[in-house]
Amino acid sequence: MNIKRLLFTVLSAAAVLLPSSAQSYRDSRYYDYDTDRLNYGYGRHDSGLGTGNMYYGFRIGPSFSFVNSDDARLDGGNWQTGLNIGAFVGLPLSRAVPLYIEPGLTYVEKGGRKRLSSGEKMTYDLNYIEMPIVLKYIHPIDDHFTVQPFFGGYLACGVGGKVKNFEHREASSSFSDSYFQRFDGGLRVGCGVGYDLFYFDLSYDIGLSNICHDDFDTSHNGSLSLNFGVNF
Repeated sequence: MNIKRLLFTVLSAAAVLLPSSAQSYRDSRYYDYDTDRLNYGYGRHDSGLGTGNMYYGFRIGPSFSFVNSDDARLDGGNWQTGLNIGAFVGLPLSRAVPLYIEPGLTYVEKGGRKRLSSGEKMTYDLNYIEMPIVLKYIHPIDDHFTVQPFFGGYLACGVGGKVKNFEHREASSSFSDSYFQRFDGGLRVGCGVGYDLFYFDLSYDIGLSNICHDDFDTSHNGSLSLNFGVNF
């Protein structure tokens, strides 16, 4: 297929699909006929658990994490970068205020790193399936923008990761009796910003569970995440 034929095919498909997309856009339960925009603001419909609507969200972005430990062998106090990806659902709770509960399911790469006395680095990769649940207040700024502060917690189960000692060129499973426990839990606090269906937030996880096996020393996760996505 030459370039002209390919271009014609693409334009023809767009001509067919755009009207149906526009119709789907206007049929959306979030469509506001007064502004000709999707409006995720509160109180437009009397449905769900409150006067707002349930919504679904997809998030992806980087996470910046560390491991703080009393045990020098497990301490990874320098920040390490990983991936954060997940899906969420927002459930309206109140008829008086735009208050939602937002549970989710995410895959997140946490951990930490440090420099050894030799100058070589040691990294701790702690990969989790995480179940966050937060209480979120969705405050509309105008017809397009919302500010969404939230607070809650999370539970997590480790599914993989390696502890790597670059000095000795050794790698071991992060979730072994010599290193970290699989289960973690803590608090989550942050704030999101919505623009129509697009969404961005900054959140911080404060690990409260002791993730090391020692009865005397403690180890805790800390993680800062930047999330980008959509609500629909």
